[in-house]
Amino acid sequence: MNVMAKAEKKISSAFIYFFGSFGGILFGYDIGVMTGALPFLQADWHLENAASLVGWITSAVMFGAIFGGALAGQLSDKFGRRKMILMSAIVFMVFSVLSGVSPDMGEASAYYLIIVRMLLGLAVGAASALVPAYMSEMAPAKARGRLSGLNQTMIVSGMLLSYVVDFLLKDLPGEWAWRLMLGLAAVPALILFLGVLRLPESPRFLLRKGDEAQARKVLSYIRKNPAEIDQELASIKETAKEERQANQKTSWSTLFSGKYRYLVIAGVGVAAFQQFQGANAIFYYIPLIVQKATGQAASSNLMWPIVQGVILVIGSLVYMWIADKFNRRTLLMVGGAVMGLSFILPAVINWMMPNMNPMTIVVFLCIYVAFYSFTWAPLTWVLVGEIFPLAIRGRASGLASSFNWIGSWLVGLIFPIMTASMPQEAVFAIFGIICILGVIFVKTCVPETRGHTLEEIEEQGTNHGRVKASNPEN
Repeated sequence: MNVMAKAEKKISSAFIYFFGSFGGILFGYDIGVMTGALPFLQADWHLENAASLVGWITSAVMFGAIFGGALAGQLSDKFGRRKMILMSAIVFMVFSVLSGVSPDMGEASAYYLIIVRMLLGLAVGAASALVPAYMSEMAPAKARGRLSGLNQTMIVSGMLLSYVVDFLLKDLPGEWAWRLMLGLAAVPALILFLGVLRLPESPRFLLRKGDEAQARKVLSYIRKNPAEIDQELASIKETAKEERQANQKTSWSTLFSGKYRYLVIAGVGVAAFQQFQGANAIFYYIPLIVQKATGQAASSNLMWPIVQGVILVIGSLVYMWIADKFNRRTLLMVGGAVMGLSFILPAVINWMMPNMNPMTIVVFLCIYVAFYSFTWAPLTWVLVGEIFPLAIRGRASGLASSFNWIGSWLVGLIFPIMTASMPQEAVFAIFGIICILGVIFVKTCVPETRGHTLEEIEEQGTNHGRVKASNPEN
């Protein structure tokens, strides 16, 4: 025990924050890797005219992630955030390798890959739920936006990494190219597993399980001021005491009780809007989008994903700089408005000028990605990590993650079908309208959380529930 304690004291806060957010690399890589692998896979398996099958192969990971997020959220409340992140890394390693060694047996190959990628999605969804919850519980309130934004930086870095790998492997024989692209996802999963082995458990989870001594020890790694540690422990204990006094048993119905409904709707709604706004249509299919716009082969357009990836990484760094300088709601509304216009304007210009340069839509997509990268992309996960009360955080984070992945899955599935039946400008205009609806949702349904402790945010939700109960017409 003493040896373990000495080993734990060597853990730096930088190490904790880095590997606490490293899970984002996993699903960032898998979000991006199919962008480059798909053109080679289509050619190798002769799927150029199979829009629905291509949609299923691309979106299978997101379909599995729907269930992975909800399952991990429940299990993390029982076993802890750290153990579930370790389990996710193992699952990710196994099914990344199985994706790369898909047997070549005709049409059955596509169904094999769909099933394997669905199982891989369990780990991707788990990471998307666990990492924000873990980071929000480790970060101090004044820096929570910036540190939680590390998750987004990791996600987009994973995407950029996959784009670069795709580009470097594009000159290999087609079959080897896409297999290596998919299989190499096991490498960041192994790094995550080895790093998380040394991570401590979340202090809020430890205190909830009654281990105050260990919770205090973990806080001592990441809080410099002893008074701050005492205050934070007291605040968490007070919240836990109120929950015990209420003798509340958390269930799915609890999420939508009067006390929690406001915050749950806000968090889950933002998570859902992030994906239904259509960002992943760009990330999954940008080579095919450029192909349709210019007539150039998709496999020769693998530089465009790298351009998008660089924009995303720069945007995530911009977000970390401004995260705690502007209100969350302000950034979401400004970002959503520009994103919506970036999707709608190409359709308007094309209607007014039918001979519009086909690359105009790609330029507007870059503007969309730029604003998405420092607003909705990181802030969704910051809000998901900080807006849910302790008693329901695991379940609610899982539910938000699942709705996010439902949107991601549907966008990945139907985008190739939609673009096969209507102009690309019209498809993106639909997503633009959804962006504007997202702005309205944030303005009317989402509370401000910047600078508030997790316990203060919970009190906002409780007070809002009381006001609604006493004024049902509002």
